[in-house]
Amino acid sequence: MADHTQARTLAELLALPDYVGRAPFDGKSRRVQDEVRANLTRKLRSGEPLFPGVVGYDDTVVPQLINALLARQNFILLGLRGQAKSRILRAITDLLDEHVPAIEGSEINDDPLNPIGAEGRAMLETHGLELPIRWIPRSERYVEKLATPDVTVADLIGDVDPIKAARLGTALGDVRSMHFGLLPRANRGVFAVNELADLSPKVQVALFNILQEGDVQIKGYPIRLELDVMLVFSANPEDYTARGKIVTPLKDRIGSEIRTHYPTSVELGMDITRQEAYQTENVTVPPFIAELIEEIAFQAREDGRVDKLSGVSQRLPISLMEVSGANAEARALREGQDTAVVRVSDVYAGLPAITGKLELEYEGELKGADTVAREVIRKAAGQVYARRYGSLDTRNLEKWFEEGHVFRLPQVGAAKAALQSTREVPGLFELAGEVAASSDDAVRVSAAEFILEGLYGRKKLSRAEETYAAPEQETAGARRGGRWN
Repeated sequence: MADHTQARTLAELLALPDYVGRAPFDGKSRRVQDEVRANLTRKLRSGEPLFPGVVGYDDTVVPQLINALLARQNFILLGLRGQAKSRILRAITDLLDEHVPAIEGSEINDDPLNPIGAEGRAMLETHGLELPIRWIPRSERYVEKLATPDVTVADLIGDVDPIKAARLGTALGDVRSMHFGLLPRANRGVFAVNELADLSPKVQVALFNILQEGDVQIKGYPIRLELDVMLVFSANPEDYTARGKIVTPLKDRIGSEIRTHYPTSVELGMDITRQEAYQTENVTVPPFIAELIEEIAFQAREDGRVDKLSGVSQRLPISLMEVSGANAEARALREGQDTAVVRVSDVYAGLPAITGKLELEYEGELKGADTVAREVIRKAAGQVYARRYGSLDTRNLEKWFEEGHVFRLPQVGAAKAALQSTREVPGLFELAGEVAASSDDAVRVSAAEFILEGLYGRKKLSRAEETYAAPEQETAGARRGGRWN
Protein backbone atom coordinates (compact mmCIF):
# COMPACT_ATOMS: atom_id res chain seq x y z
CA MET A 1 0.00 0.00 0.00
CA ALA A 2 1.27 3.45 -0.88
CA ASP A 3 2.40 5.88 1.79
CA HIS A 4 -0.55 8.27 1.70
CA THR A 5 1.21 10.98 3.67
CA GLN A 6 3.58 11.59 0.75
CA ALA A 7 0.71 13.17 -1.17
CA ARG A 8 0.93 16.95 -0.78
CA THR A 9 -1.64 18.18 -3.31
CA LEU A 10 -5.16 17.23 -4.25
CA ALA A 11 -3.92 15.78 -7.54
CA GLU A 12 -1.49 13.49 -5.72
CA LEU A 13 -4.25 12.45 -3.30
CA LEU A 14 -6.63 11.55 -6.14
CA ALA A 15 -3.86 9.54 -7.78
CA LEU A 16 -3.67 7.16 -4.82
CA PRO A 17 -5.47 4.02 -6.01
CA ASP A 18 -5.79 2.48 -2.55
CA TYR A 19 -6.58 5.51 -0.40
CA VAL A 20 -8.90 3.84 2.13
CA GLY A 21 -10.36 7.11 3.36
CA ARG A 22 -12.21 7.64 0.08
CA ALA A 23 -15.77 6.35 0.03
CA PRO A 24 -16.64 4.31 -3.09
CA PHE A 25 -18.20 5.90 -6.17
CA ASP A 26 -18.93 9.40 -4.84
CA GLY A 27 -15.41 10.82 -4.71
CA LYS A 28 -15.79 11.96 -1.10
CA SER A 29 -14.02 10.86 2.06
CA ARG A 30 -15.98 8.63 4.40
CA ARG A 31 -17.47 10.21 7.51
CA VAL A 32 -15.99 9.76 10.98
CA GLN A 33 -18.70 7.32 12.15
CA ASP A 34 -18.16 5.20 9.04
CA GLU A 35 -14.41 5.31 9.62
CA VAL A 36 -14.82 4.16 13.23
CA ARG A 37 -17.28 1.46 12.18
CA ALA A 38 -14.92 0.11 9.50
CA ASN A 39 -11.91 -0.04 11.82
CA LEU A 40 -13.98 -1.56 14.62
CA THR A 41 -15.27 -4.22 12.23
CA ARG A 42 -11.71 -5.06 11.21
CA LYS A 43 -10.57 -5.33 14.84
CA LEU A 44 -13.51 -7.52 15.79
CA ARG A 45 -12.76 -9.92 12.94
CA SER A 46 -9.06 -10.10 13.77
CA GLY A 47 -9.57 -10.36 17.53
CA GLU A 48 -7.47 -7.27 18.28
CA PRO A 49 -7.95 -5.62 21.70
CA LEU A 50 -10.45 -2.77 21.44
CA PHE A 51 -9.86 -0.76 24.61
CA PRO A 52 -6.39 -1.54 26.03
CA GLY A 53 -6.03 -0.73 29.69
CA VAL A 54 -9.78 -0.84 30.41
CA VAL A 55 -10.31 -3.73 32.85
CA GLY A 56 -13.52 -5.32 34.10
CA TYR A 57 -15.93 -4.18 31.38
CA ASP A 58 -15.62 -7.07 28.92
CA ASP A 59 -19.09 -8.45 29.67
CA THR A 60 -20.89 -5.23 30.51
CA VAL A 61 -19.77 -1.87 29.13
CA VAL A 62 -17.69 -2.99 26.13
CA PRO A 63 -20.53 -4.90 24.36
CA GLN A 64 -22.76 -1.82 24.67
CA LEU A 65 -19.97 0.38 23.31
CA ILE A 66 -19.49 -1.94 20.36
CA ASN A 67 -23.20 -1.81 19.57
CA ALA A 68 -23.28 1.99 19.72
CA LEU A 69 -20.20 2.34 17.49
CA LEU A 70 -21.41 -0.20 14.93
CA ALA A 71 -24.73 1.65 14.85
CA ARG A 72 -22.84 4.91 14.12
CA GLN A 73 -24.30 6.53 17.24
CA ASN A 74 -23.13 9.31 19.52
CA PHE A 75 -23.20 8.10 23.13
CA ILE A 76 -22.81 9.11 26.77
CA LEU A 77 -21.00 7.22 29.53
CA LEU A 78 -22.91 7.61 32.77
CA GLY A 79 -21.22 6.60 36.00
CA LEU A 80 -19.65 7.61 39.28
CA ARG A 81 -16.17 9.05 39.57
CA GLY A 82 -13.17 6.84 38.98
CA GLN A 83 -14.86 4.42 36.54
CA ALA A 84 -12.54 4.97 33.54
CA LYS A 85 -15.04 7.07 31.58
CA SER A 86 -12.43 9.49 30.23
CA ARG A 87 -10.06 6.66 29.36
CA ILE A 88 -12.75 4.96 27.29
CA LEU A 89 -13.59 8.16 25.44
CA ARG A 90 -9.94 8.75 24.58
CA ALA A 91 -9.58 5.15 23.43
CA ILE A 92 -12.09 5.83 20.64
CA THR A 93 -9.24 7.63 18.88
CA ASP A 94 -7.60 4.26 18.22
CA LEU A 95 -10.54 3.39 15.96
CA LEU A 96 -9.77 6.30 13.62
CA ASP A 97 -7.55 5.99 10.54
CA GLU A 98 -3.88 6.70 11.19
CA HIS A 99 -3.96 9.86 9.05
CA VAL A 100 -6.56 11.81 7.09
CA PRO A 101 -5.95 14.64 4.59
CA ALA A 102 -7.07 18.21 5.20
CA ILE A 103 -6.67 21.46 3.33
CA GLU A 104 -3.48 23.16 4.44
CA GLY A 105 -4.34 26.27 6.49
CA SER A 106 -7.98 25.36 7.14
CA GLU A 107 -9.09 26.13 10.72
CA ILE A 108 -11.76 23.44 10.64
CA ASN A 109 -9.76 20.62 9.00
CA ASP A 110 -11.63 20.95 5.71
CA ASP A 111 -11.75 17.78 3.64
CA PRO A 112 -9.98 18.50 0.31
CA LEU A 113 -12.57 16.30 -1.41
CA ASN A 114 -15.53 18.09 0.18
CA PRO A 115 -14.72 21.41 1.95
CA ILE A 116 -17.55 22.85 4.07
CA GLY A 117 -16.00 26.19 5.04
CA ALA A 118 -15.95 29.31 2.90
CA GLU A 119 -12.18 29.52 3.24
CA GLY A 120 -11.68 25.92 2.15
CA ARG A 121 -14.02 26.25 -0.83
CA ALA A 122 -12.25 29.43 -1.92
CA MET A 123 -8.87 27.72 -1.72
CA LEU A 124 -10.14 24.76 -3.76
CA GLU A 125 -11.51 27.12 -6.41
CA THR A 126 -8.24 29.06 -6.52
CA HIS A 127 -5.76 26.16 -6.55
CA GLY A 128 -7.77 23.38 -8.17
CA LEU A 129 -5.78 20.14 -8.33
CA GLU A 130 -2.75 21.94 -6.89
CA LEU A 131 -4.63 22.53 -3.62
CA PRO A 132 -2.07 22.01 -0.82
CA ILE A 133 -3.00 19.38 1.75
CA ARG A 134 -1.66 18.21 5.08
CA TRP A 135 -2.13 14.89 6.91
CA ILE A 136 -3.67 14.86 10.38
CA PRO A 137 -2.63 12.01 12.70
CA ARG A 138 -5.35 10.33 14.72
CA SER A 139 -3.91 11.73 17.95
CA GLU A 140 -4.81 15.26 16.80
CA ARG A 141 -8.36 14.33 15.87
CA TYR A 142 -9.59 14.05 19.45
CA VAL A 143 -10.80 17.23 21.15
CA GLU A 144 -11.90 17.10 24.78
CA LYS A 145 -13.65 19.74 26.84
CA LEU A 146 -14.25 19.56 30.57
CA ALA A 147 -17.65 21.10 31.08
CA THR A 148 -17.89 23.87 33.66
CA PRO A 149 -20.74 26.30 34.35
CA ASP A 150 -18.79 29.19 32.80
CA VAL A 151 -18.47 27.53 29.37
CA THR A 152 -20.27 29.61 26.75
CA VAL A 153 -21.84 28.89 23.39
CA ALA A 154 -19.00 30.86 21.81
CA ASP A 155 -16.49 28.53 23.45
CA LEU A 156 -18.10 25.44 21.96
CA ILE A 157 -19.64 26.66 18.71
CA GLY A 158 -18.13 30.04 17.84
CA ASP A 159 -18.89 33.73 17.54
CA VAL A 160 -18.60 36.70 15.22
CA ASP A 161 -15.14 38.28 15.29
CA PRO A 162 -15.47 42.02 14.49
CA ILE A 163 -11.70 42.48 14.29
CA LYS A 164 -11.41 39.63 11.81
CA ALA A 165 -14.26 41.09 9.77
CA ALA A 166 -12.60 44.51 9.70
CA ARG A 167 -9.25 43.03 8.71
CA LEU A 168 -10.81 41.06 5.84
CA GLY A 169 -13.19 43.86 4.87
CA THR A 170 -16.24 41.58 5.12
CA ALA A 171 -19.68 41.97 6.66
CA LEU A 172 -20.26 40.56 10.14
CA GLY A 173 -22.62 37.97 8.64
CA ASP A 174 -19.93 36.62 6.33
CA VAL A 175 -18.70 33.19 7.41
CA ARG A 176 -15.12 34.37 6.92
CA SER A 177 -15.60 36.73 9.88
CA MET A 178 -16.51 33.91 12.23
CA HIS A 179 -14.35 32.73 15.09
CA PHE A 180 -14.79 28.97 15.35
CA GLY A 181 -15.23 27.26 18.72
CA LEU A 182 -13.95 23.86 19.81
CA LEU A 183 -16.67 21.88 18.06
CA PRO A 184 -16.03 23.18 14.51
CA ARG A 185 -12.30 22.82 15.12
CA ALA A 186 -12.94 19.15 15.93
CA ASN A 187 -14.39 18.65 12.45
CA ARG A 188 -13.49 15.22 11.04
CA GLY A 189 -12.65 13.90 14.48
CA VAL A 190 -14.06 12.98 17.89
CA PHE A 191 -15.37 15.70 20.19
CA ALA A 192 -15.75 14.70 23.86
CA VAL A 193 -17.49 16.64 26.62
CA ASN A 194 -16.68 15.45 30.14
CA GLU A 195 -19.22 16.08 32.92
CA LEU A 196 -21.92 17.12 30.46
CA ALA A 197 -24.41 17.99 33.22
CA ASP A 198 -22.21 20.90 34.33
CA LEU A 199 -22.93 22.80 31.10
CA SER A 200 -25.58 25.47 31.51
CA PRO A 201 -28.93 24.62 29.87
CA LYS A 202 -28.51 27.25 27.12
CA VAL A 203 -25.15 25.78 26.13
CA GLN A 204 -26.65 22.28 26.08
CA VAL A 205 -29.38 23.60 23.77
CA ALA A 206 -26.66 24.76 21.35
CA LEU A 207 -25.73 21.09 20.84
CA PHE A 208 -29.19 20.10 19.62
CA ASN A 209 -28.50 20.77 15.95
CA ILE A 210 -25.17 18.99 15.69
CA LEU A 211 -26.66 15.88 17.28
CA GLN A 212 -29.85 15.82 15.22
CA GLU A 213 -29.07 17.61 11.95
CA GLY A 214 -25.30 17.33 11.85
CA ASP A 215 -24.67 21.08 11.60
CA VAL A 216 -24.10 24.14 13.78
CA GLN A 217 -25.27 27.74 13.52
CA ILE A 218 -23.12 30.61 14.71
CA LYS A 219 -24.52 33.73 16.37
CA GLY A 220 -27.94 33.45 14.77
CA TYR A 221 -26.72 34.13 11.23
CA PRO A 222 -28.26 31.99 8.45
CA ILE A 223 -24.95 30.21 7.94
CA ARG A 224 -24.70 26.54 8.80
CA LEU A 225 -21.63 24.35 8.90
CA GLU A 226 -22.34 20.68 8.16
CA LEU A 227 -19.66 19.24 10.38
CA ASP A 228 -18.34 15.70 10.24
CA VAL A 229 -17.76 14.96 13.90
CA MET A 230 -18.51 12.19 16.35
CA LEU A 231 -19.79 13.41 19.71
CA VAL A 232 -19.21 11.46 22.93
CA PHE A 233 -20.02 12.52 26.47
CA SER A 234 -19.55 11.53 30.09
CA ALA A 235 -21.53 12.48 33.16
CA ASN A 236 -21.91 11.60 36.82
CA PRO A 237 -25.44 10.68 38.01
CA GLU A 238 -24.82 12.76 41.14
CA ASP A 239 -24.61 15.87 38.97
CA TYR A 240 -28.24 15.52 37.98
CA THR A 241 -29.20 17.00 41.33
CA ALA A 242 -26.01 18.38 42.88
CA ARG A 243 -24.73 20.81 40.25
CA GLY A 244 -27.04 20.56 37.27
CA LYS A 245 -28.70 18.13 34.93
CA ILE A 246 -28.78 17.13 31.29
CA VAL A 247 -31.80 18.73 29.66
CA THR A 248 -34.31 16.19 28.41
CA PRO A 249 -34.23 17.13 24.68
CA LEU A 250 -30.44 16.71 24.69
CA LYS A 251 -30.65 13.30 26.36
CA ASP A 252 -33.20 12.33 23.73
CA ARG A 253 -30.78 13.21 20.92
CA ILE A 254 -27.88 11.13 22.30
CA GLY A 255 -27.94 7.70 20.71
CA SER A 256 -26.99 5.44 23.64
CA GLU A 257 -26.66 5.90 27.37
CA ILE A 258 -24.06 3.43 28.66
CA ARG A 259 -23.71 2.85 32.39
CA THR A 260 -20.23 2.26 33.83
CA HIS A 261 -19.55 0.64 37.19
CA TYR A 262 -16.87 -0.18 39.73
CA PRO A 263 -15.02 -3.52 39.56
CA THR A 264 -17.41 -6.37 40.27
CA SER A 265 -14.79 -8.41 42.13
CA VAL A 266 -11.74 -7.78 44.27
CA GLU A 267 -9.63 -9.66 41.74
CA LEU A 268 -10.61 -7.28 38.94
CA GLY A 269 -9.95 -4.32 41.20
CA MET A 270 -6.50 -5.69 42.00
CA ASP A 271 -5.77 -6.00 38.27
CA ILE A 272 -6.68 -2.33 37.78
CA THR A 273 -4.65 -1.17 40.77
CA ARG A 274 -1.65 -3.23 39.71
CA GLN A 275 -1.86 -1.69 36.25
CA GLU A 276 -2.27 1.92 37.36
CA ALA A 277 -0.31 2.30 40.61
CA TYR A 278 3.26 3.57 40.58
CA GLN A 279 5.53 1.01 42.21
CA THR A 280 9.30 0.73 42.41
CA GLU A 281 11.14 -2.53 41.87
CA ASN A 282 12.67 -2.47 45.35
CA VAL A 283 9.27 -2.55 47.09
CA THR A 284 7.41 -5.87 47.40
CA VAL A 285 3.67 -5.96 47.99
CA PRO A 286 2.64 -9.42 49.26
CA PRO A 287 -0.59 -10.79 47.74
CA PHE A 288 -2.48 -10.59 51.03
CA ILE A 289 -1.58 -6.89 51.39
CA ALA A 290 -2.58 -6.16 47.77
CA GLU A 291 -5.92 -7.83 48.44
CA LEU A 292 -6.34 -5.90 51.69
CA ILE A 293 -5.77 -2.60 49.89
CA GLU A 294 -8.40 -3.47 47.28
CA GLU A 295 -10.85 -4.75 49.86
CA ILE A 296 -10.69 -1.38 51.62
CA ALA A 297 -12.34 0.24 48.59
CA PHE A 298 -15.04 -2.44 48.52
CA GLN A 299 -15.73 -2.05 52.24
CA ALA A 300 -15.88 1.74 51.89
CA ARG A 301 -18.47 1.45 49.10
CA GLU A 302 -20.65 -0.62 51.42
CA ASP A 303 -20.15 1.48 54.54
CA GLY A 304 -23.31 3.30 55.58
CA ARG A 305 -21.31 6.33 56.68
CA VAL A 306 -19.99 6.92 53.15
CA ASP A 307 -22.14 8.79 50.63
CA LYS A 308 -23.34 6.26 48.04
CA LEU A 309 -24.19 8.94 45.48
CA SER A 310 -20.58 10.14 45.43
CA GLY A 311 -19.16 6.65 45.29
CA VAL A 312 -15.65 5.55 46.19
CA SER A 313 -13.32 6.06 43.27
CA GLN A 314 -10.99 3.35 42.01
CA ARG A 315 -8.32 5.98 42.57
CA LEU A 316 -8.52 5.16 46.30
CA PRO A 317 -6.79 1.75 46.15
CA ILE A 318 -4.40 3.06 43.49
CA SER A 319 -3.31 5.98 45.68
CA LEU A 320 -3.25 3.80 48.79
CA MET A 321 -1.01 1.25 47.06
CA GLU A 322 1.41 4.01 46.11
CA VAL A 323 1.51 5.64 49.56
CA SER A 324 1.81 2.31 51.39
CA GLY A 325 4.72 1.36 49.16
CA ALA A 326 6.33 4.74 49.76
CA ASN A 327 6.05 4.35 53.53
CA ALA A 328 7.67 0.90 53.37
CA GLU A 329 10.42 2.29 51.16
CA ALA A 330 11.07 5.19 53.55
CA ARG A 331 11.36 2.73 56.44
CA ALA A 332 13.88 0.66 54.49
CA LEU A 333 15.90 3.73 53.55
CA ARG A 334 16.13 4.87 57.17
CA GLU A 335 17.43 1.43 58.11
CA GLY A 336 19.91 1.32 55.25
CA GLN A 337 18.13 -1.52 53.45
CA ASP A 338 17.87 -1.87 49.68
CA THR A 339 14.47 -3.55 49.58
CA ALA A 340 11.20 -3.18 51.45
CA VAL A 341 8.07 -5.23 52.04
CA VAL A 342 4.71 -3.53 52.62
CA ARG A 343 3.02 -4.31 55.94
CA VAL A 344 -0.37 -3.55 57.49
CA SER A 345 1.22 -0.66 59.39
CA ASP A 346 2.18 0.87 56.03
CA VAL A 347 -1.46 0.66 54.95
CA TYR A 348 -2.45 2.60 58.08
CA ALA A 349 0.25 5.14 57.22
CA GLY A 350 -1.61 5.63 53.93
CA LEU A 351 -4.69 7.13 55.63
CA PRO A 352 -4.27 10.42 53.71
CA ALA A 353 -4.87 8.46 50.50
CA ILE A 354 -8.21 7.28 51.91
CA THR A 355 -9.73 10.19 53.80
CA GLY A 356 -9.61 12.61 50.88
CA LYS A 357 -11.59 10.22 48.71
CA LEU A 358 -14.50 9.57 51.08
CA GLU A 359 -17.58 11.79 51.00
CA LEU A 360 -19.16 11.12 54.39
CA GLU A 361 -22.77 11.14 55.49
CA TYR A 362 -23.79 12.92 58.71
CA GLU A 363 -22.87 9.97 60.95
CA GLY A 364 -19.47 9.70 59.32
CA GLU A 365 -18.84 13.43 59.71
CA LEU A 366 -19.55 13.12 63.42
CA LYS A 367 -16.97 10.35 63.83
CA GLY A 368 -14.41 11.96 61.55
CA ALA A 369 -12.77 10.75 58.36
CA ASP A 370 -9.74 9.26 60.15
CA THR A 371 -11.88 7.14 62.47
CA VAL A 372 -14.06 5.92 59.61
CA ALA A 373 -11.00 5.09 57.51
CA ARG A 374 -9.39 3.10 60.36
CA GLU A 375 -12.58 1.12 60.90
CA VAL A 376 -12.83 0.41 57.17
CA ILE A 377 -9.26 -0.93 57.18
CA ARG A 378 -10.09 -3.15 60.15
CA LYS A 379 -13.18 -4.55 58.44
CA ALA A 380 -11.26 -5.11 55.21
CA ALA A 381 -8.50 -7.00 57.05
CA GLY A 382 -11.07 -9.22 58.74
CA GLN A 383 -12.82 -9.86 55.44
CA VAL A 384 -9.65 -10.83 53.56
CA TYR A 385 -8.47 -12.99 56.42
CA ALA A 386 -11.78 -14.84 56.62
CA ARG A 387 -11.98 -15.29 52.86
CA ARG A 388 -8.43 -16.55 52.33
CA TYR A 389 -7.23 -17.90 55.65
CA GLY A 390 -10.33 -18.50 57.74
CA SER A 391 -9.58 -22.22 57.90
CA LEU A 392 -6.29 -21.67 59.76
CA ASP A 393 -6.24 -23.08 63.28
CA THR A 394 -5.57 -20.12 65.58
CA ARG A 395 -7.06 -21.56 68.77
CA ASN A 396 -3.74 -21.77 70.62
CA LEU A 397 -2.87 -18.23 69.57
CA GLU A 398 -6.21 -16.86 70.74
CA LYS A 399 -6.03 -18.80 74.02
CA TRP A 400 -2.59 -17.34 74.71
CA PHE A 401 -3.94 -13.82 74.35
CA GLU A 402 -7.05 -14.61 76.37
CA GLU A 403 -4.75 -15.44 79.25
CA GLY A 404 -3.77 -11.76 79.26
CA HIS A 405 -0.52 -11.84 77.35
CA VAL A 406 0.65 -8.85 75.34
CA PHE A 407 2.73 -9.05 72.17
CA ARG A 408 4.84 -6.30 70.64
CA LEU A 409 6.02 -6.73 67.05
CA PRO A 410 9.13 -4.60 66.35
CA GLN A 411 8.65 -2.12 63.52
CA VAL A 412 12.31 -1.19 63.15
CA GLY A 413 15.44 -3.24 62.82
CA ALA A 414 16.20 -6.45 60.95
CA ALA A 415 13.30 -8.50 59.66
CA LYS A 416 14.96 -11.66 60.97
CA ALA A 417 14.83 -10.39 64.54
CA ALA A 418 11.19 -9.32 64.15
CA LEU A 419 10.32 -12.73 62.74
CA GLN A 420 12.01 -14.49 65.64
CA SER A 421 9.93 -12.42 68.05
CA THR A 422 6.77 -14.03 66.63
CA ARG A 423 7.85 -17.34 68.24
CA GLU A 424 6.69 -15.79 71.49
CA VAL A 425 3.09 -16.26 70.37
CA PRO A 426 2.06 -19.92 70.06
CA GLY A 427 1.68 -20.86 66.38
CA LEU A 428 2.22 -17.36 64.96
CA PHE A 429 5.63 -18.16 63.45
CA GLU A 430 4.25 -21.22 61.64
CA LEU A 431 1.06 -19.46 60.55
CA ALA A 432 3.11 -16.58 59.14
CA GLY A 433 5.10 -19.00 57.01
CA GLU A 434 1.91 -20.58 55.70
CA VAL A 435 0.30 -17.23 54.79
CA ALA A 436 3.48 -15.75 53.33
CA ALA A 437 4.21 -18.78 51.12
CA SER A 438 7.74 -17.39 51.01
CA SER A 439 11.06 -17.95 52.72
CA ASP A 440 11.75 -14.22 52.82
CA ASP A 441 11.88 -13.02 56.45
CA ALA A 442 10.38 -9.61 55.65
CA VAL A 443 7.41 -11.18 53.87
CA ARG A 444 6.85 -13.51 56.82
CA VAL A 445 6.89 -10.57 59.23
CA SER A 446 4.32 -8.84 57.03
CA ALA A 447 2.24 -12.03 57.10
CA ALA A 448 2.43 -12.24 60.91
CA GLU A 449 1.24 -8.65 61.21
CA PHE A 450 -1.56 -9.35 58.74
CA ILE A 451 -2.71 -12.42 60.72
CA LEU A 452 -2.96 -10.38 63.89
CA GLU A 453 -4.79 -7.58 62.07
CA GLY A 454 -7.13 -10.10 60.47
CA LEU A 455 -7.99 -11.60 63.86
CA TYR A 456 -8.53 -8.08 65.15
CA GLY A 457 -10.83 -7.44 62.21
CA ARG A 458 -12.75 -10.61 63.13
CA LYS A 459 -12.99 -9.23 66.70
CA LYS A 460 -10.92 -12.06 68.15
CA LEU A 461 -8.17 -9.75 69.37
CA SER A 462 -8.03 -6.18 70.60
CA ARG A 463 -5.49 -3.61 69.59
CA ALA A 464 -3.95 -0.68 71.46
CA GLU A 465 -4.73 2.49 69.54
CA GLU A 466 -2.29 4.60 71.57
CA THR A 467 0.71 3.00 69.88
CA TYR A 468 -0.10 4.59 66.50
CA ALA A 469 2.10 7.49 67.54
CA ALA A 470 4.99 5.11 68.29
CA PRO A 471 5.82 3.27 65.07
CA GLU A 472 8.82 1.52 66.60
CA GLN A 473 6.58 -1.22 68.04
CA GLU A 474 3.15 -2.78 67.75
CA THR A 475 1.17 -4.48 70.52
CA ALA A 476 -1.31 -7.35 70.35
CA GLY A 477 -3.51 -8.86 73.01
CA ALA A 478 -6.69 -10.74 73.79
CA ARG A 479 -10.23 -9.52 73.45
CA ARG A 480 -10.22 -9.09 77.21
CA GLY A 481 -7.36 -6.94 78.41
CA GLY A 482 -4.74 -7.78 75.77
CA ARG A 483 -3.71 -5.35 73.03
CA TRP A 484 -2.57 -5.37 69.40
CA ASN A 485 -1.36 -2.55 67.24
